[in-house]
Amino acid sequence: MLVGFVLLFVAAYALPLLFPLAKLAFFVFLSAIVIDAWLLFRPGNVRDKLPFFARRDVPDRLSNGDNNPLTIYLENRYNFQVDVEVVDEIPFQFQRRDLLFRARLNTRETQTIRYELRPTRRGEYSFGAVNVFVLTPLGLLKRRFQFGQGKIVAVYPSFLQMRQYELLAATNRLNEVGVKRIRRLGHSMEFEQVRPYTTGDDVRTINWKATARRSDPRGTSLQINAYQDERSQPVYCLIDKGRVMRSPFEGLTLLDYAINASLVLSNIALLKQDRAGILTFSDHVGQLLPADRRSGQMLKIMNVLYRQKTRFLETDYESLYANVRTHIRQRSLLLLFTNFETVSGMQRQLPYLRRLAKDHLLLVIFFENTELRALLDQPARDTETIYLKTIGEKFAYEKKQIVKELAQYGIQTILTAPQNLTANTVNKYLELKARGLI
Repeated sequence: MLVGFVLLFVAAYALPLLFPLAKLAFFVFLSAIVIDAWLLFRPGNVRDKLPFFARRDVPDRLSNGDNNPLTIYLENRYNFQVDVEVVDEIPFQFQRRDLLFRARLNTRETQTIRYELRPTRRGEYSFGAVNVFVLTPLGLLKRRFQFGQGKIVAVYPSFLQMRQYELLAATNRLNEVGVKRIRRLGHSMEFEQVRPYTTGDDVRTINWKATARRSDPRGTSLQINAYQDERSQPVYCLIDKGRVMRSPFEGLTLLDYAINASLVLSNIALLKQDRAGILTFSDHVGQLLPADRRSGQMLKIMNVLYRQKTRFLETDYESLYANVRTHIRQRSLLLLFTNFETVSGMQRQLPYLRRLAKDHLLLVIFFENTELRALLDQPARDTETIYLKTIGEKFAYEKKQIVKELAQYGIQTILTAPQNLTANTVNKYLELKARGLI
């Protein structure tokens, strides 16, 4: 607009008749700016300290690897309609500079802006201010308001995923997230009670002696033996924090995938009346949380997992075995989250894995290279692609060989893509429990 006034005044030198028109237009423009400034910056009344209000509503903690909902509340206290531009200063870890929202609010109107953030690192995140730029219907000036500076939020392991699995388990809908229905093979040896037969009960559990004692002249009342799952079995998640767990996948490291899966599995184990514990290790053993199922155990597990960080050193399995032998005396289910890329790398640790499997039920969980799998699924169109696919087939074959070799020594395994880790781990736990192995 200012460029237009400059051109108008320049043209007035050639056409003097335009000079009064240019001055009038410029005066009207200055008057409009003064009116716009008065409308924007005039002080509010006593009740409304500011003519515009905004607030960011963010949870006290965010869930790592999940889309966390946030809202920005806007309230127009002006006596006229305004257009606003909202710039939210989100933590630098997100590396986003495009968080700009636009809205139009009538007099005394309120609006809510909803958006989501997906953190990929655990730790503390610092939010800046919510910057609101307000324009009057004239649109000549903007007034900036700032709200909510200095908000610090902790990012914890994926508790949203944990709650999702907990809800689905409570409503018997775990199959919606890939958890299979496991048919129980036989019964637990823990007797619970004798109760009347109801439709759907296993006829093999009929207690004929109890039925004879409680026979009714009007008809036979069948009695069955009711059994309950064996409870209070120790379940430990052993989490490798060595350099092999530093590999990234969709923004998260393999360590974060293992931590999220451990949180979900521990919660499922507690729901199944088992005891859940955590052990972290790398070049030395980190933290050991003994298996328990008291009410505060999940909070302890979450706090332990929140503080874990990847180390860039080689994992010491000898130290792991020594600590497990010293501190975990009762036979337990050990879920070892690690990663092996080659058979030779696994064979170096095999003696310690075999010793762990001798005293406990060991389940080794390691990861499939999804980018390599995508390469192998593509058709080969040139010599270079054929060469890459040949090398890729060798690495994929070694992963399968690791599974076979561990199975020879009675060690359970899961080879999974990172995104399927949680569902596959829960499936395996429920399968082992249904088979009565724990």
